[in-house]
Amino acid sequence: MSPRPKIALDKNTIVLAAAELANNYGSEYITLASLAKKLNIKPPSLYNHFDGLPGIKRELATFALEKLYNSLEEEAEGKSQGKEAVVALSQAYFTFARRNPGLYEFALSAPDPADERVHDIGNKIVGIVVSAIQPFGLEEKETIHAVRGLRSLMHGFASLEQKGGFGMPLDLDESYQLAVIAFIRGLKK
Repeated sequence: MSPRPKIALDKNTIVLAAAELANNYGSEYITLASLAKKLNIKPPSLYNHFDGLPGIKRELATFALEKLYNSLEEEAEGKSQGKEAVVALSQAYFTFARRNPGLYEFALSAPDPADERVHDIGNKIVGIVVSAIQPFGLEEKETIHAVRGLRSLMHGFASLEQKGGFGMPLDLDESYQLAVIAFIRGLKK
């Protein structure tokens, strides 16, 4: 049996490998055995960095939220608020879900909301969306409803696409864009 090549194993390397597995095979594929095989290590080596699979999944959820936030922030940068910003954010969200299907699942299943890192990232994501819809002049309560509505719209399209729920031969991107525009028109009323 040939010896295993030495790799620099750290938390970041493990999380990146887990993210790749999740994106390629789905979130349910993340196990200690599959991750160890990908890293060419023995499963107990993972315990040197995490408290088992739950610890890896917690870190992966946080990583996914950070990556989603960075995608949204990058897209929002330099955009004016209002329609242009909402369209740009919704497109960034949809693109993130398409390019990172496994991470997207982990972003939705963020662990304990009392986790300070998760809470901070979640607040930043909400803050970007709130900033984008401010020009519509909504009161605070209406703004929260609007953020929830937009998130539901974005998530609905992303999840249905991932599960093969759009079977008609119509351009899904066009359907998505029309739905976002209809949502924005609703904010204007």
